[in-house]
Amino acid sequence: MKTVLTIAGSDCSGGAGIQADLKTIAAHKLYGMSAITSLTAQNTTGVYGIYDVSPEFLKNQLDCIFTDIFPNAVKIGMVSNSGLIQVIADTLKQYRPGRVVLDPVMVSTSGSRLIAPEAQETLVTQLMPLASVITPNIPEAEVLCGRKIENAQDMEAAAKAIYDKIGTDTAVLVKGGHERNTANDCLYTKEGTFWFEGKRVENDNTHGTGCTLSSAIACNLAMGHTMQESVENAKRYITGALQAGLNLGKGSGPLEHTYWLEIQGEKQD
Repeated sequence: MKTVLTIAGSDCSGGAGIQADLKTIAAHKLYGMSAITSLTAQNTTGVYGIYDVSPEFLKNQLDCIFTDIFPNAVKIGMVSNSGLIQVIADTLKQYRPGRVVLDPVMVSTSGSRLIAPEAQETLVTQLMPLASVITPNIPEAEVLCGRKIENAQDMEAAAKAIYDKIGTDTAVLVKGGHERNTANDCLYTKEGTFWFEGKRVENDNTHGTGCTLSSAIACNLAMGHTMQESVENAKRYITGALQAGLNLGKGSGPLEHTYWLEIQGEKQD
């Protein structure tokens, strides 16, 4: 069985973070492991508290995983301070996993900054160069490239600018989910630009979509798919999870991560 490690915060309501990642990994029939960067008190209506673990304890978790069940792929989600980011970067350099997906959680859907400026600098200079791919949404891509993104051409330019800024072979997937009429994503790699068309799903329950997509990409990379195949498969998975129409909570609810298992079962039958 292929293995995937998620390094992220815990969402006690189960819709995002570690919980969404592990559900996605299980839905792909892979073995999931987790290193928790922070505990959050949150639900579908908002985030009401964050409690970071110490860098030393995060390092302890990571060493336990890498020295026993080495992951075929690593997904990194929200990391709120420079100390934790540096620990993750140092650990990746130490153990050198082959496939790393980084979801740079910096800006909320409402536009609120979720990371301090010094932590953002550490994320860009220390962690992004070690990733196989990063998956910023449009507000995050605007922060990273320093320009507004208003159309497809802007998405392409931003993806290339971020790729050049990182300065390694880290691929950049700019997610178009914040566009009003489409859900097309733009992937920039050393081979060039690739577009992935997506159908906008009329569903207000989108809690954890970024976590889920990046985890699905990590799953596909762990299974040996190419970067382009992994993005395409992950987009198909998250579209189905939205179309399933799960409706839980009083706010923006979670996705139906397990619908994939039903589809896979039908294929086997």
